[in-house]
Amino acid sequence: MRVAGVMSGTSLDGIDVAIVEIAGRGISTIGFQSTPYSDSVRRAILAVSNTTTTTAAVSRLNFQLGELYARAVQRACRRYGPAALIGCHGQTIYHEGGANTLQLGEAAVIAERTGVPVVSNFRARDIAAGGQGAPLVPFVDCLLFRHPRRTRVALNIGGIANITWIPSGVAFDTGPGNMVIDALVRHHTGGRQNFDRDGRIAARGNLNRPLLDRLLADPYYRRRPPKSAGREQYGTEFVARLLATGLPLPDLIATATVLTAATIAQAIATSAPRPPDELIVSGGGAHNPQILAHLAAFLPGVALATSDAYGIDPDAKEAIAFAILAYQTWRRRPSNLPSATGARRPVILGEVSL
Repeated sequence: MRVAGVMSGTSLDGIDVAIVEIAGRGISTIGFQSTPYSDSVRRAILAVSNTTTTTAAVSRLNFQLGELYARAVQRACRRYGPAALIGCHGQTIYHEGGANTLQLGEAAVIAERTGVPVVSNFRARDIAAGGQGAPLVPFVDCLLFRHPRRTRVALNIGGIANITWIPSGVAFDTGPGNMVIDALVRHHTGGRQNFDRDGRIAARGNLNRPLLDRLLADPYYRRRPPKSAGREQYGTEFVARLLATGLPLPDLIATATVLTAATIAQAIATSAPRPPDELIVSGGGAHNPQILAHLAAFLPGVALATSDAYGIDPDAKEAIAFAILAYQTWRRRPSNLPSATGARRPVILGEVSL
């Protein structure tokens, strides 16, 4: 079965579409395409990702994103061929792990425009079963990267960073990924850049150790999993506190970059009795050599590589994951990992719009 996976994450880069062929246990990626968000759409998402928005703004954006997702899928299918099913994660605007979550992108619009069934709203059922609703990608990490002898950690550095221990399936959000760095870069460049390309700004800045120590004192990093994080912790208010320090922006970006790597390394070191043999990195942060260099320094002896080395495009992994999760739902198979989310039991995720 050919499935289109659609992902737009907390980094607000845009819409990723992966076309995946699934046959039994065989999974192959046919193609991947990314459509950047316009500045106006990014601003609209940020505007509703706080507690002062209106129901009208949320409702309008929900349908607007449905139209954008449908167009992105249609473009990918024109290039790579048709899909028989679509899995759409949607754009998270609020996530309170274990209690509630909200992703926008009206699935009925996507189904109507494409004529293809759509699986959406993946996180709600896991929360209903007592889970955090996140992370969900670990189910796919264990499928893609399992090794008979070697212990691996799959690390995704999107807006939020998360890890999956393989084969145990223990997984959780470690803290900020690119979200804080990206927001500081937009501030530093007056909106001309949305991310720190190749870590160049961080390389020019200096780590502020007292600030880093204060940030690392956050109780979240010591809390035992399952746990999940989002824009609620690391969004506008968090960045405003950093800016209020008055430190030079390159120094703040350098410090935020170390914070991402340090919290990932701390999570790996404290969540298992011994380090993994391999660390497999995906997501936008896989392209930031500053993050990777800090990780290598924090985790000596761990073989570090991006998921490219394992046949998975680092930018496409989460879109691939939601194609696979949609396929599981279509086949009426559970696809959450209670070891990752804390749910009471495995459940079938999502809602189907025919």
